[in-house]
Amino acid sequence: MEAFSDGVIAIIITIMVLELRIPRGADPSALLPLVPVFVSYLLSFVFLGIYWSNHHHLLQAITRVDGRVLWANLHLLFWLSLTPFVTGWMGENSFAPWPVAAYGAVLLSSAIAYFILVRALIALHGSDSVLATALGSDFKGKVSVGIYAVAILFCFVDSWVSGGLYLLVAIMWLVPDRRIEKLIAR
Repeated sequence: MEAFSDGVIAIIITIMVLELRIPRGADPSALLPLVPVFVSYLLSFVFLGIYWSNHHHLLQAITRVDGRVLWANLHLLFWLSLTPFVTGWMGENSFAPWPVAAYGAVLLSSAIAYFILVRALIALHGSDSVLATALGSDFKGKVSVGIYAVAILFCFVDSWVSGGLYLLVAIMWLVPDRRIEKLIAR
């Protein structure tokens, strides 16, 4: 499951980078129209990196998978695979409200899918497992879902603020969460 997921995430990132178009001009001013495209790419790259890293931590804390876990993992990969589409749409349209809302919907759906995967793993390994103990109440996960929901609604007022809220979630998750690593090391 880990190797398959790694491959899918690598392909998603590759698709995203292939969507970046080379500017027509040779001077730095030719890059200015690409700023929103690059910003959306950078944000998505960070999100995919966060999912990849946390996915590895999850799999370090488990000993087996079953069909329910495999399907939950595929559900997560489905939502992550939509990232290049919404990233491109948002960037090409300079963070217009509907593309920003679609981007947020994919982020929200990915977060929910990750939550489902975690719950499937805990159900398989037990509420006293290393994973369940390490994750606890999953405060960051729950807060992230709330911020995404607010950001989706807010994008019709100011889509740049919504982009800032998406960035806030990324920053929250960039701070390494060592709970799983610490429990496994014991």
